[in-house]
Amino acid sequence: MSANGQNRHARTARIARKLAVAGTGAAVLALPLIGATGASAAAPAAPAAATAATTYPNTLDGWIRESLDVMAQHGIPGSYEGIHRNIMRESSGNPLAINNWDINAINGTPSKGLLQVIDPTFQAYHVPGTSWDPYDPVANITAACNYAADRYGSMDNVFGAY
Repeated sequence: MSANGQNRHARTARIARKLAVAGTGAAVLALPLIGATGASAAAPAAPAAATAATTYPNTLDGWIRESLDVMAQHGIPGSYEGIHRNIMRESSGNPLAINNWDINAINGTPSKGLLQVIDPTFQAYHVPGTSWDPYDPVANITAACNYAADRYGSMDNVFGAY
């Protein structure tokens, strides 16, 4: 190591000690800056929020919130309240609900999931990035809201069986 390098190291150590004496918070803030030069310093890291994936609880609330985020990415309108209201009417919040008695069931395509979607409608209105399983809560909600947006303008406009 050159004499210059030893001098720089000694100065850095001295500054770090002084900052540590001045207060731990100041040292923590200043230490990353010590020893960095303009030409060789690494680029600043991206904000944590931009790189961290959002996680949702495996509950009705989490499924609705995740669906709303997917819907926002695809320009599908709808509100938490409108989705929740329709889920409670259609399945009482049971993602494995199936209707084996109505005309759809008689015709061989029973309504399934939280928003009671038949397979052809689910497939036609499936939203990329969600599961192809009609019993998957997020996929079911998102496909149903996509259908409701196409047919009624929004799930918020649905107040009965659709």
